[in-house]
Amino acid sequence: MQVSRIHPFPSYSDISRPRGVLSRHSWNFLVVDGDERAARELTQRLRRHRHEARSVGTGAEALRRCTDAEVVLLALDLPDVDGLEVCRSIAETSRTPLLALAEHGSELDCVLGLQAGADDFLVKPYGFRELLARVEAVMRRAHPAERPRSSTRLGPLTIDHTTRVVRLHGQPVALTRKEFDLLHLLASPPGKVVHRRHILHHVWQDIDLSRSRTIDTHVNSLRRKLGSAGWIIAVRGVGFRLVEA
Repeated sequence: MQVSRIHPFPSYSDISRPRGVLSRHSWNFLVVDGDERAARELTQRLRRHRHEARSVGTGAEALRRCTDAEVVLLALDLPDVDGLEVCRSIAETSRTPLLALAEHGSELDCVLGLQAGADDFLVKPYGFRELLARVEAVMRRAHPAERPRSSTRLGPLTIDHTTRVVRLHGQPVALTRKEFDLLHLLASPPGKVVHRRHILHHVWQDIDLSRSRTIDTHVNSLRRKLGSAGWIIAVRGVGFRLVEA
């Protein structure tokens, strides 16, 4: 396997004005690199793209602080210990995703890094966009998205999120669009208290609590259509929760 060298970092102007979205998420990075200048440049670039990032210069510091990070970028050339040993220790003691960064790009270097527990391997110099793309891929594997449930059932009440049909004892309940959106939110998951501000934001795209009477009106309408006020419980001063009547 030939490990190719990647293009160097883009210029400062490219980083300051990114073309398109480089990452759909924001993460907390720990950069481990004995080269202080390289570590500082990388953390600055990550911060410009709305990530949290801090750096350490030794393997010992990396082992102390890796559990506080969501992603570790580990340069294998460290001043105090073998980077592969640090990689192995992090992999054995935490579940934090780790990308190994190396000065050399032979097949053996790549294999040793992956065998030591790295989730991916990059050779310096590498492209910043590729770095973020590889982080995206690693994080998808580390935290696979849960398949959304097509329906929620609470006793005799069934809420189908795909068809937007609500049934009670097998019979359809006619709801307005906002009533369904409100019931759907309260059912995600049932029993959880949903704050009034959260309801306004997600159902009405508003956060003005002076409009919270609108919520009360829709809650009362839902209670009537579900045949009991016991389905939706008001939590005084907070919001509402959905329970089996």
